[in-house]
Amino acid sequence: MPLKYPNLNATKIERPKPRASDQEAGITCASCHLTPDGKVRGPYGSDAPHATVKDESIKTSVACAFCHSEGERVVGKQTQTFLEWREDFYQAGLGTEQCQDCHMPRTTRKLAENFDVPERVSGRHLWTGGHSFQRISSALTLAIVQTEEWKRPLEFHVTNVGAGHSVPTGSNRRAVYLTAEIVDSKGQVVATKDWMFAPWYGDRPDDRAFLEADKIHEHVFAATQADMQGPHETIIRAGEQRVLGWTPEITEGRYTVRARLIYDLNRYNDREFKEDQREIAYGELELVVASRKTNSR
Repeated sequence: MPLKYPNLNATKIERPKPRASDQEAGITCASCHLTPDGKVRGPYGSDAPHATVKDESIKTSVACAFCHSEGERVVGKQTQTFLEWREDFYQAGLGTEQCQDCHMPRTTRKLAENFDVPERVSGRHLWTGGHSFQRISSALTLAIVQTEEWKRPLEFHVTNVGAGHSVPTGSNRRAVYLTAEIVDSKGQVVATKDWMFAPWYGDRPDDRAFLEADKIHEHVFAATQADMQGPHETIIRAGEQRVLGWTPEITEGRYTVRARLIYDLNRYNDREFKEDQREIAYGELELVVASRKTNSR
């Protein structure tokens, strides 16, 4: 139904009142642009055949809050994007960008094509997000570090430098995999390791320990499929650098470490299903494992 935008600092984001079941469902123009008193809201206001109102808040993240956050902030949970932006990015001082600055890139055009009106700056209604691999590819960086010269321990630094919220965000189906492999001098893969970053389904980490309790959960199927994959790494918050360690079981010698970040639109598909996956970062490191005595010769 027509809604009033929430307060930026609201502790809890309540779900707006839905339309009746016999009315059109889903998101329409009216979802964002129609006020509770029946006026059309926009960033400018204008003379039009219908009542209009200028509302600057339509250019801010509060316009996105109802659909992109649910309830109170629970770090790691799904459907927290607005709260992640507010608390981890905006209030933390990482930037002043609003959701629209990234997801509705600006253009200049007439806002009413068949009328004699001036061209104005407008956000393009593209809403590039989880299905835009170009946008996803700018979110995270990956670096590989050999923590001590000649030794086996490695660190993988995954840093959220390009998103104003956690990565991945939104639906708990979204995931990012970090896959690492050690390749010897003959080109053979001699060790592998992977991690999965994904939102929790509920207010706690996904964990197989809860599978029995899931049998009486309100949403049995959804809770069960999430816990079947748990535990896993939590999502990477705005500005966070996540460091993951690995000591591969390899002998002395020369190797190449290869690591990839792979974004997956639906982690519940078989991992071999590649059509909704995309590599978003790649790193490589030459690794020498040897005793100092051997190397000094």
